Formats: sequence, C-alpha cells, structure tokens
Amino acid sequence: MTNDWQRRVDAVWAAADELGDAEVIRRIDELAAALPGDDPRGPFEAGGARDSAGLEVEAEGYYRRALELGLAGRARTEALIQLASTVRVLGRPGEALELLDAIGADAGDLADAVTGFRALALIDAGDPRGAASEALEALAAHLPQYRRSLAAYARGLRDDAASA
Repeated sequence: MTNDWQRRVDAVWAAADELGDAEVIRRIDELAAALPGDDPRGPFEAGGARDSAGLEVEAEGYYRRALELGLAGRARTEALIQLASTVRVLGRPGEALELLDAIGADAGDLADAVTGFRALALIDAGDPRGAASEALEALAAHLPQYRRSLAAYARGLRDDAASA
C-alpha cells in the first residue's frame, strides 16, 4: 500500500492546479484517512494541502501532529520547512528560524530551500541585510563565474548585519 498510496498522493499534487484548493484538500484528506491514525504521512499531507490553499492556521496543527508522530527522513525535512514557512506567515519569524535551524545537516538537497525560507524569515524578523547575505551565499555556490566576488559581498553584508 505504501508505494501505491504515495503514487496516489503524488497524482493529486501533480493535478493540483487543475483540481483547485478545495478538491486537493478533499482528495488528500481521503487518502490520509486510509492510513492508520498513527501514520505521520496523513497529517503531513493534510497540512500541505491546507498550506497550499492559504489555510496556514489549519496547516500548522497538521504539521505539528506529523512531527509528533515521528515523521522521518526527507518528509521530516519538508515538514519542518513547510511548518517554518507557515509560522512565518502567521507572524512568528523567530520560531520559523528555530525550525529551519533544527534541520541542520539533514537538509540534503533541500539546503537551498532552507536558505531561501531563512532569508524570508530574516526579512520578517527585521534583518534584511542578513537575509540578503544568506541568499547571496547560497546563490554564489551555483555560479560558474563571479563566485568568489559574490560570496565576499555576501560575507560583507552578514558582517554589517551582525555589527548593526
């Protein structure tokens, strides 16, 4: 059931633009209900459906439940990123930063996503120079040219932000 269940979830997300928010929520909730109550994938996907629909207050509880139930691996990283984004939108950028920092070395190929969401949270926390620094440092790593220069400017922004 695991592979088939995930395939069906992925199909809902692939068609999300055509389905609309309400239908995505309905279908994800139906799939989540097919899992045992202690399976963290159900609340994780239900939270994502609500978050995608702009229902952050509802999404927060689902994400927290998924994490409490022991969501692991990449899904845990995704849940922490999504929860951080949600609490930032709800006006709690400091908490968003704490959640993103909790990911640490587990970010894997989502490290740049963590950086992007950290930058948004830093802006909301009143640190736009720190946000620009983090975003530029992440970008510099992908450049074929000007990598050293951009990284140095990013460090300068970070140092300026730290001394402010």
